[in-house]
Amino acid sequence: MSDVLALGLPSVTGEPGMPGRVDVYEVGPRDGLQAESRVVPAADKVRFVRELVAAGLGTVEATSFVSPRWVPQLADAAEVMSGLGDDLERHPVLVPNLKGLDRAVEAGARSVAVFVSATDTFARRNLGMDRDQALRTADEVVVAARALGLRVRGYVSMCFGDPWEGPVAAETVAEVSARLVQAGCAQVSLGDTIGVGTAGQVGRLVDAHASAGVGADLLALHFHDTYGQALANVHAGLLAGVTCFDSSAGGLGGCPFAGSATGNLATEDLLWMLAGLGIETGVDLPAVVAAGRRMCDLLGRPLSRVAAALT
Repeated sequence: MSDVLALGLPSVTGEPGMPGRVDVYEVGPRDGLQAESRVVPAADKVRFVRELVAAGLGTVEATSFVSPRWVPQLADAAEVMSGLGDDLERHPVLVPNLKGLDRAVEAGARSVAVFVSATDTFARRNLGMDRDQALRTADEVVVAARALGLRVRGYVSMCFGDPWEGPVAAETVAEVSARLVQAGCAQVSLGDTIGVGTAGQVGRLVDAHASAGVGADLLALHFHDTYGQALANVHAGLLAGVTCFDSSAGGLGGCPFAGSATGNLATEDLLWMLAGLGIETGVDLPAVVAAGRRMCDLLGRPLSRVAAALT
């Protein structure tokens, strides 16, 4: 093994057209854990978040203020927030409605996210309302949160394909994103919820957003690795000008409301790829591997590919 690989770092070969730096938006403590049936104690969640921050991740999504009946794993949202100290702007939380926003604000949240679907069927199954109703609810939350001085991110699910409706038109997704930006979202994360996206779709989706007035600087990409295409899709996103990517330490996650959705893109795998391209992230890969390993061990989950290779 070479000295470089022994240090847990890949050899670096840059590529034309790539950004010099990328933001890695860590979603493991929220999106990664939400579908787990084994409830993780709040203290372990707080430790997980703190370890990821210590690894250099600038944003670590902490939890969600959804109904505990829908997501029992995150019933301890307020307790987790209370354990994270005062710097809560770097720990966004998901809020489904105005009631969730009130709970989040009471817990000290300074950054929140709203969630909508690009398709009507998933909106009904996940949010209990049609797509237009969900967008109106999101609008209300965004406006109220912005009035309180909170930063708001928008998540759009089913951007590449829907298990009930099939392929999703890029223009349809862009219309939803434009609505969120107009309401006041500082960034919109486009989710490949069931992991069916391909590299060609990524460029087309980013182009459709540009045509709708939503530039790549306002976008993040959120890939699931169902068909092993997540890193290929990241590469396509980089070439399209996107510089923020969601990922989950340990590759934890999946959508509890879409049965075919498997784990998120692993933060470790993403960092290895970006490091190999010479793209700066400011994140310590071995430290993320250690944090992800501890949580995977706690849950009895297999390690991410990079974590397994470096273990």
